[in-house]
Amino acid sequence: MEILALSIPEVKLITPKRFGDHRGFFEETYNGDSFAAQGIHTQFVQDNHSLSSTVNTVRGLHFQAPPRAQAKLVRCGRGRLFDVAVDIRKGSPTYGHWVGEELSFENGRMLLVPAGFAHGFVTLEPETEIVYKCSDTYAPETEGAVRWDDPDIGIEWPQSNSEPQLSDKDRIAPLLREIESPFVFEDTQ
Repeated sequence: MEILALSIPEVKLITPKRFGDHRGFFEETYNGDSFAAQGIHTQFVQDNHSLSSTVNTVRGLHFQAPPRAQAKLVRCGRGRLFDVAVDIRKGSPTYGHWVGEELSFENGRMLLVPAGFAHGFVTLEPETEIVYKCSDTYAPETEGAVRWDDPDIGIEWPQSNSEPQLSDKDRIAPLLREIESPFVFEDTQ
């Protein structure tokens, strides 16, 4: 398994090894011992699976506040998507910065989004599935969101000829400067 730190080093791009033959392939997408050996000690307790029917479906930017904050290990089960993590930890040198990666069934990549980051994605193909592990169970009373097109964050979403498909909740999410982030940066160096 290849694990690369991105420009925000806490966010990791993970590429599992695929073993293929004429029947298809096999890959191990999560192994707690392998992750721990690479310095990733997150324990996951919930798996989620979401289908977006149309291209340019935007979901996010979402987070759960402490004490129910979630880290996520995100992969694409079918299709293709652009996955984004935004640092919302007060005092972080990368506060308000984002990283994004294309995840697809074909490339098999995964994004590890730590607690303290808002997460979102846009679909690049119809019938795209996202599958992800969470480090805590869903707790609606701790939900938070930041607007997907916040100009201060400036995410460079892939261009599309169609209008973004948004939930009502995501359409009215506040800008980052309008929320009091529940996360505080802790320098572990």
